[in-house]
Amino acid sequence: MNAEQRQEMFARFQAANPHPTTELEYDSDFQLLIAVILSAQSTDVAVNLATRKFFPRYGTPQGILELGEEGLRECIKTIGLYRNKAKHVIRTCEILLAEHDGQVPNTRQALEALPGVGRKTANVVLNTAFGLPTIAVDTHIFRVSNRTGLAPGKNVNQVEKKLLEVIPEPYLKDAHHWLILHGRYICVARSPKCKECGIADLCQFPDKNL
Repeated sequence: MNAEQRQEMFARFQAANPHPTTELEYDSDFQLLIAVILSAQSTDVAVNLATRKFFPRYGTPQGILELGEEGLRECIKTIGLYRNKAKHVIRTCEILLAEHDGQVPNTRQALEALPGVGRKTANVVLNTAFGLPTIAVDTHIFRVSNRTGLAPGKNVNQVEKKLLEVIPEPYLKDAHHWLILHGRYICVARSPKCKECGIADLCQFPDKNL
């Protein structure tokens, strides 16, 4: 995919969805952080069903500590790896209160120092909460980047680096969400919906379902 095609790709994404955002439900930067931690190897739908059980009453660092690890486990037991995630969330709440006045830090270093927060989670929080032009390469973005020819790479780090290099600057802030949504609903893994795709003529995938 050349520069002109990439420009057109994101112009179309923007025209179709001018203000994209995460499908996770949250009312604060803290709730976003917790939801993203819980979303590892799970779906946004499953995470939202779980967080609805405790965010309204316990949706602060202190609130979750009051709920306790056992109570949190009970709320999130329907999502994958819930035992480890509960431990990570409890410890994260303790660190936020002890070291950050209960606020979510806005630097990669501080975020990645929190339990359960890796590069991908930090990128989501930096982008969605703080508006930084970061891209968290999940399975959807990895697939779309390789399949379309936008930013081919053998691993997520290669794809992330390439995306940051080739996406036109005006679209960088929202690119993360556009690519995830495109991969989630159109450029799906097994049978991409090429006939419904708004960028099919730009895509370099040789086996389109047209």
